[in-house]
Order: sequence, then structure tokens, then C-alpha cells
Amino acid sequence: MTSKQLLLDLPIRTARGRDDFFVAPSNELAVKKIDDYQNWAGGKLVLAGPKGSGKSHLVGVWSDLTKASIVEAKELDRAPAECPLAVENVDLIVGDPDLEEALFHLHNRILSQGHPLLMTLSELPERLDFSLPDLKSRVLAADFVRLGEPDDALLAVVLVKLFADRQLNVEPDVIKFLITRIDRSFAEAERVVAMLDEASMVQRKPITVRFAGGLLKSQS
Repeated sequence: MTSKQLLLDLPIRTARGRDDFFVAPSNELAVKKIDDYQNWAGGKLVLAGPKGSGKSHLVGVWSDLTKASIVEAKELDRAPAECPLAVENVDLIVGDPDLEEALFHLHNRILSQGHPLLMTLSELPERLDFSLPDLKSRVLAADFVRLGEPDDALLAVVLVKLFADRQLNVEPDVIKFLITRIDRSFAEAERVVAMLDEASMVQRKPITVRFAGGLLKSQS
């Protein structure tokens, strides 16, 4: 058995509260839309953004505001139709006629009862090739907001949060170093933090600027 297989797999505890969400230019409009859910056009909102951009975090904030249920698009059979609802990762069911039809009918039931509906996507809605035209038209008719990639300030906060979720405390100089060395994207921040966490446990070394620099150099 390798040393990698012997690692203690500590649980990752993801912070989801409103106070944990850092408002920056790339997400400010999305936060305002979440707060202003009573004025969504047609009672529904599509929230789009790349992986790790905070969509699920904002869904959790909205659920706290509205007492909404949250369901994955691939698990629509578990979705209630008698309360506000958030459907995550709608783009993952595009091209599946059965799931598209299920979302279409759920969409109509939720809105007919006067409840708001929040849907999340990784892609822009107009780029999705739905097989059910009626569903596509309803998604495109929703209010829409997009989360952008982070600036340096937001990337720093994201890195701190990702380390904290893994129960890791790193010095500020490590964060400053990383934001100048990695691609400015949520996915890259998540990848690098996971890589540093694993390498730190394997090598039994703390995550310092020197350690991070050496690891990033070995990956280039």
C-alpha cells in the first residue's frame, strides 16, 4: 500500500452561510438578484457561472431567505412542487428528453402556484441545445444573471475559503504568492488547493511559499 493510500481522508466542511460569501464586482449583481427574488421577471431566475464560482453558495443563501427546497436537475423525482425551488446544474440534463420534460412540467407547476424558481447553469442558456423547445423557451424567458471569474481580491478570498474548508490555515504570504502564480479562475484555485493539501500530507510538510512554489514549478 502506498503512502498516498494511507492518507487520512479528512472531511471537507464547506462554509455556506451568507456571511461567508464575499461580494466583489464579479458577483455583485448576482447577490442583488438573489436578494431581490420577489421581483424576478416571471418569478424565475437563471444563475450561470463556471464551476466553483459560488452558484451553490448563493443557492444556499436564497434557500435560507425563501425556505426553498434544493434539488439536482438529475434528481427531479425528488423535487417538491409546493414551495420555492432551486434546481441546480440544469445544463447536465440537456439532451435527455425524459428529464427535460420533467423539468418543463415542474417549472409550470411551481410558477402556477406562485412560488419562485431558481435554476443554475455552467453555460449561458442560449448556448444549450435543449431537445424540448418549450423548455428552452421558458429557460430563456427567465430573469438572468451571470457570475464572472474572480479578480485578485476575490481570488484571495476564495483561496482562503478553500483552504479553510479543508481545515488548513496558511499564512497570508502563501495566498499573495498563489494569486500571482495561478490562472485567475475558480476551477484552477480549487485544483491548486487540492494539490497542495494532498502533497502536504504525503510529504508531511507545511504549506509555505517555498513548498507551493516548488510544487507549482514541478507541474509546469
